[in-house]
Amino acid sequence: FSFTLTDPSPSSQATESETRGEHRRGPRVYNVKLELVNTINTEVLRRFVAGKQSHDNDVLTAITALNVAVRMQPSLDYPFNVRSFFTSQEKKDIGGGIVLWRGYFQSVRPAIGRMLVNVDITTGSMYKPGSMLDVALDFLGRQRDPNLLAPSRGFPDRERLRLQRFLSGVRVLVQIPGQSPSGPALRYPRPVAKLTPVGSSQLSFTNREGVMLTVAQYFQSVHNYNVRFPDVVCVEFTSGAQIPMECCVVPEGQFMRKQIPPNKVTDMLSFSAKNPAQRLKSIQEGLTTLAYGQSEYLREFGMHIQETHLTVKARVLDTPTLRYSDKSKQPTIKPRDGEWNLIDKKFYQTVPIQRWIVVVYERQQRFRLQSAQDLVAGFVSMFQAVGIEVREIDPIISYQDASGNIAEQLRGVGRQCLHKHHNQGGPQLVVVVLPEVSADIYHSVKHFGDITQGVATQCLNSSNCTRARPQYYANVCLKINVKMGGINAIPDARSVPALTDPHNPTIVMGADVMHPAPGSQGRPSFTSLIGSVDSDTSRYVAECRPQTARVEMIEDLKDMAENILSLYKNYRAIKENKSFDPKRIIFFRDGVSEGEFKQVLEKELPQLKAACATFGIEPKITVLIVGKRHHVRFFPTRPNDADRSGNCRAGTVIDSDITHPTEFDFYLQSHSGQAGSTSRSAHYSVLYDENNFTPDSLQALSYALCHVYACATRAVSIPAPIYYAGIVCARAKLHYPPGGNQGDLAESATQLSSTEADRQMEVFRSTFKTVHDKTRYLMYFS
Repeated sequence: FSFTLTDPSPSSQATESETRGEHRRGPRVYNVKLELVNTINTEVLRRFVAGKQSHDNDVLTAITALNVAVRMQPSLDYPFNVRSFFTSQEKKDIGGGIVLWRGYFQSVRPAIGRMLVNVDITTGSMYKPGSMLDVALDFLGRQRDPNLLAPSRGFPDRERLRLQRFLSGVRVLVQIPGQSPSGPALRYPRPVAKLTPVGSSQLSFTNREGVMLTVAQYFQSVHNYNVRFPDVVCVEFTSGAQIPMECCVVPEGQFMRKQIPPNKVTDMLSFSAKNPAQRLKSIQEGLTTLAYGQSEYLREFGMHIQETHLTVKARVLDTPTLRYSDKSKQPTIKPRDGEWNLIDKKFYQTVPIQRWIVVVYERQQRFRLQSAQDLVAGFVSMFQAVGIEVREIDPIISYQDASGNIAEQLRGVGRQCLHKHHNQGGPQLVVVVLPEVSADIYHSVKHFGDITQGVATQCLNSSNCTRARPQYYANVCLKINVKMGGINAIPDARSVPALTDPHNPTIVMGADVMHPAPGSQGRPSFTSLIGSVDSDTSRYVAECRPQTARVEMIEDLKDMAENILSLYKNYRAIKENKSFDPKRIIFFRDGVSEGEFKQVLEKELPQLKAACATFGIEPKITVLIVGKRHHVRFFPTRPNDADRSGNCRAGTVIDSDITHPTEFDFYLQSHSGQAGSTSRSAHYSVLYDENNFTPDSLQALSYALCHVYACATRAVSIPAPIYYAGIVCARAKLHYPPGGNQGDLAESATQLSSTEADRQMEVFRSTFKTVHDKTRYLMYFS
């Protein structure tokens, strides 16, 4: 069939500066062809949830159709983003041109014997509505003087480009102040392409009569509007039309599809956080917004949704016992509610510190020499308390200029240490005190330590370590010990026999992929692979690589796994005096959606097996996907079942009622809840299991691995190797020399041609530096 669309008639506000380059079209006929591509077979879905049929395309089609029906009515009534819908009933202006809206996530999911609708609250970041001048000034944090956006009055081009990246893509209405809005300029907002480098008084064009005019002159002569801020940059549309910013209005409810600025993350987390009781109430109130009973689409589909939350069965796993040094007053500890402390405990394995230095980049007026000496005394005391032998109690303290060459400065202080110790060796540890704003210095320090020199570095914020308490030094010592080659604690062998069985040496691996910011071009994704090398699965090594942007499967997994196996082999031979014959590999994979599970088995598992074949070994492999970005939330039904924060207790596991109809999966909440927020359980999906683990064994070993994260005395929300893999990806930019733009994933909306993007991608690959040989065996990423 066919239908016709006609462009709206011109209006008093359809300015020539808007329409030049846009040739008006007459009526246009659109031909539409409907083609049958599939049939929705609900019988297949019934068999699937009954566990009588595997997941295939017919099942996927049926589930997709149900999701379409459920989302149809809300998508017509509210702004929506994939599976979530947002309302302005609850919102918060966090500055920077961003307003947060409360939203509701919904998704139809299969479960054992039934279909469920998963509903949760979520948060959307929107552009602040109103005058674009106000939005621009708010983003830049400037005072309410629009002339601050005038290049001729000192508005830097760098700031203009930063503002352009923020505003690109936002749709605006053209509305001349003081004149009644009418016509298509109001009804059809158009996206911003870029900002002009000069103001409307300097932008010229030739009109239809062949007369050269500036944009400001045109608005004065045609619309009788005197541009108030003729020096302020203008908005340019894709058509080439250029409009004074004061004539642009941002409509309400537009998603800001770019990375949230780092200084706004705390505000977003604060708005998103609700304690369990508040969150459950919000979800129940959201059912009114979603209004399933009023949807004509659901009625036409013959669907009925029961608007009550589901009560499921849960268990609390036994907490693993952790072992510290036998020299401790308390050598073993059984954590309570997912937490413990270092009182009366010495680390399981330590490395003596013979030589170390303290380098201060904070101004001496703000971090005095006495503060630095107190810092040294605090560390020496805590080193002794946790069992680290420190043979130098008066390390060199050196103040350095933060604007200088960081690597040369550190190398110079290292030479002073060498001379102090009569050429016996340089520092084993570099403690660096940083000012508040210090991202560039941090990058330089870490690149020097991890990549160039192969020495452990520990950065501290000057405000945190001034008059610090013993707890602060204890927390930092957790990181220092593993960076030096020590082990803080291990799971007791009797708690997790599946991990520590001497007859079945086990390697635990964790893998992750991190992608560049939305809108970025020519920037890579980064991949990481973590692997245990000791018999207690508490010491890990890491591999990191750049790869093609937004490719989820790890392209170099075989080579990365070979490097991990090589390090494992050498560690077993040199440190543990044991043979190289791993019987099991437990591979935890993060960041994979359900639709990509099959690709993991088809693309990554063969690479892992190929890496094993290179060494002539055939360990049995178990593959688990660990999901964190789901919207399933659990709430205790009785106060006695909750922890102090009102959340489910650490160790709560759910493996029935809402799990997959045919595959083995479970939800595990391994960590204690934080006051004022609702905990999110990790979702484990077992894709492949040659080891034939029992459900209890897999759940117990996963829970135990949540307790061996070296940087905390609390269980974390996901197994430590997955946690480490995420950290290694996040710090991948440190593998590039300081001062360049490689590895900068925060930059968004970088517009490049495909050729330029390919060339830049190759630069990222070729300039990526691997860690120093001395660092490879150490947990430098802690």
